[in-house]
Amino acid sequence: MIDTNKVIIVGDKVLVKPEKDSEKTQSGLYLPPGVKEKEIVQGGYVVKVGPGYPLGLTSEDDEPWKEKKPIKYIPLQAKEADFVLFMRKDGIEIEMNKETYFIIPHTAILLIIRDEDLIN
Repeated sequence: MIDTNKVIIVGDKVLVKPEKDSEKTQSGLYLPPGVKEKEIVQGGYVVKVGPGYPLGLTSEDDEPWKEKKPIKYIPLQAKEADFVLFMRKDGIEIEMNKETYFIIPHTAILLIIRDEDLIN
């Protein structure tokens, strides 16, 4: 089993646990398999975020005697436990511990809702 606390997300990427898919519509009709995958926008909860957009990357051509400065990042807006709506086509679906997750770039996020009452 993979511990999500040991997962490191890189750069501007965000790890999202999608909302539970409903097998039927609000009116009670059952959906055939594959319908949910064709939707353009998906909602879910942020599990992990990367450090952000790197600033001032050092070139490898620098003189070896120069002190290496740590890379600075512009932080992302999304934070752990936020609810986000994102473009499904921009994400990569993965499975960990028999659970489905999406790795998405921060630019794929359309909306962020930050409310502690939403957390289960």
